[in-house]
Amino acid sequence: MQSSLGARAYQNARLQKKLRKQADAVMSFAVEALGQGRPAEAEELCREILKEVPDHFHATHLLGLRAFDGGRLDEAEFLLERAIALDPRSPDAHGNLGAVYFALQKFQAARACQEKAIALKPNCPITLTNLGNTLLHIGLGEEAIGLHDRAIRLKPDYADAFCNRGMAELMTGKFERAKESFDRALSLQPRHAEAIAGRGMVSLELRHFNAAAAALDAALAIKPGSPRILLQRGRLNLSLSRLEQAAADLDAALTQSPRLEVALCWRAQIDILVGNTARAMVGVKTLLEVNPRSEMGLALLAACHVNQGDIATALAHLDAALEIAPDFPEAIGYRIFVLDYLPQADFVVQQAARKYWWDAIGAKLPRRTLAPRKLDPDRRIVIGYVASEFRRHSAAYSLLPVLRHHDHARFKIVCYSCWPSQDEMTEQFKPLADVWVDAAQLSDDELADRIQVDGIDILIDVSGHTTGSRLHVFARKPAPIQVTGFGHATGTGLQTMDYVLADPVFIPPSARHLLAEKVHDLPCLITIDPILDAPPSELPMLRNGHVTFGVFNRIFKISDEAIGVWSKVMRTVTGSKIIIKNGLLDDPMLRDRLIARFVEQGIAEDNVVCMGSTPRAEHLQAFAKVDISLDTFPQNGGISTWESLYAGVPVVAKLGRGASSRAGGSIVAAVGLGDWVAEDDEGYAAIACKYAAQPAHLAKLRAELPAGIAASPAGNVEIYTREVEAGYRQFWRDYCAAAPEGGDLA
Repeated sequence: MQSSLGARAYQNARLQKKLRKQADAVMSFAVEALGQGRPAEAEELCREILKEVPDHFHATHLLGLRAFDGGRLDEAEFLLERAIALDPRSPDAHGNLGAVYFALQKFQAARACQEKAIALKPNCPITLTNLGNTLLHIGLGEEAIGLHDRAIRLKPDYADAFCNRGMAELMTGKFERAKESFDRALSLQPRHAEAIAGRGMVSLELRHFNAAAAALDAALAIKPGSPRILLQRGRLNLSLSRLEQAAADLDAALTQSPRLEVALCWRAQIDILVGNTARAMVGVKTLLEVNPRSEMGLALLAACHVNQGDIATALAHLDAALEIAPDFPEAIGYRIFVLDYLPQADFVVQQAARKYWWDAIGAKLPRRTLAPRKLDPDRRIVIGYVASEFRRHSAAYSLLPVLRHHDHARFKIVCYSCWPSQDEMTEQFKPLADVWVDAAQLSDDELADRIQVDGIDILIDVSGHTTGSRLHVFARKPAPIQVTGFGHATGTGLQTMDYVLADPVFIPPSARHLLAEKVHDLPCLITIDPILDAPPSELPMLRNGHVTFGVFNRIFKISDEAIGVWSKVMRTVTGSKIIIKNGLLDDPMLRDRLIARFVEQGIAEDNVVCMGSTPRAEHLQAFAKVDISLDTFPQNGGISTWESLYAGVPVVAKLGRGASSRAGGSIVAAVGLGDWVAEDDEGYAAIACKYAAQPAHLAKLRAELPAGIAASPAGNVEIYTREVEAGYRQFWRDYCAAAPEGGDLA
């Protein structure tokens, strides 16, 4: 019996040895077929081998590589894991499985495989640069650069390694070095599509949009369907506010790579910008399934909740994003913006968020050395306005009258327009400047250079912490005096910002010690040109038989607290209705959600009228349907408050605990309606109910308000501009007085 078993084992071993020898011979034919461009034949031969010798390492490994090349990542993963089980000391198998894991975005698994491959074969340039790519994706940019350098030292003509090093340098902010690496790759391989795209990405980071477009188009001409190049062109179009083109590029990228994380990010961002919150939520959900720790995904989820008025949840997602990436600039900046909508956020909380931005970002930027200048306190002062709002934007309405009435004999006006596109309002601004600079395609350093060359004495920030901000430039301090105002004048937190333009209501004396800037008071924080094309209208309640309240503001300013107070007013004022008008109400999901919030407060659905986006003329005419406007809180209206007042519709306002919650009260009080400003919810409701019962008084206000506003220091734009200029002159005189004797402070 024993002898019979031994004989069979001997025969099986001989058979296996024969089969393996035959398999090795077939394997050589498979490799030859692959080398001669017959991959299907190579794969078929490998499958035949595995039928007879299931543990044949080389056949398994080659099939895994073919699955990877064919984009069959799950199959490739299975086969290469099997190959490693068959030969754990194969550096190629470990390296190739690492590449598959990388494609599957399993970056930690990829790192483990690639490090094992390098331990087995330390001087393999391909594995070294692949590990560099993996480390870059898990946030180890400097280590990635070191690995690409090792690969280049081993293989000085390795174009891919130069390209990969350029990507790592780009991601770590070393833009000039990145450009040199991409150029070196292209000197070795002129049609290296990824290196060409890399140069485009450098141009995009430097805001050189035309150069970026040319490079990305050239890269796509070589690799027409490359999802990673398509997503970069999508990002370029998004930066240029060409949303349809951006969406097309990103959709094309996602068709090929449905789990491409960055493409999912930017596609959701477009949906948020166009007001399609429901689709954005679906995209963000997919993104967070791909990467549950995506800080950008969490920030986008926050934006979706902001659009729905759920500020507390939005802040929770932003805080989660910052736990993952404490220096994530988009989340830091957006959190500043969102905190203005949180009822509990006072000056202390708001200014702490701005200080966080300074500590994490602004303080790390290099300060400029200023050239000496003529310190004559009475000379013509050079004023530079840095704005992304020289276009159809709410802040433009507060800035335009000031620029229109500047005294050019005493002030030289230089406008740095930072938005990539222009419109009919841009054309109104251009002739108001002594020098107009299209700064949209200037990097932060280039813009700072230009400001210094232009000899700007006082540099004005209009954007604050909002979209299009150039606070990175102000952190460099390219001008001796820097001021923020007009657009988002709630303080910046920058230690390089000297003044903020406000008024005693907007930023009360008791809170001023919390700001990084010194507060300079104007008659009102903002003004606008008189609205002369809105015809007088009859008080609607006289013809309707009921009171109509109005809220013409962004719906994410509408807090639950505000709805609670408004609903209380509506229940008290029998038969009253409310009109809410905002472009986001074109989105059915947001409209239905908003109405449901009123219904929860006992307000009939028919008494809540929603209006979406309309041209500005129609927007202003819609005030003819409103008896009393209700200011949102804690984030107040600004331009919308002025528009309502010029239409003769008074606004009920409430003073809150932060700057953004005091803007409405500031404007209403500045035009002589201090009795329409409340200190608390009860006072707010009492004012609305009191005046809702006084149609004669409302009719009188409707007729007299526009003229009264135009005569006030806050509403008379010429007087207002003289006050602004007096502030500028005082800033300059104080600067000259503080300068060392015989020289400039610089």
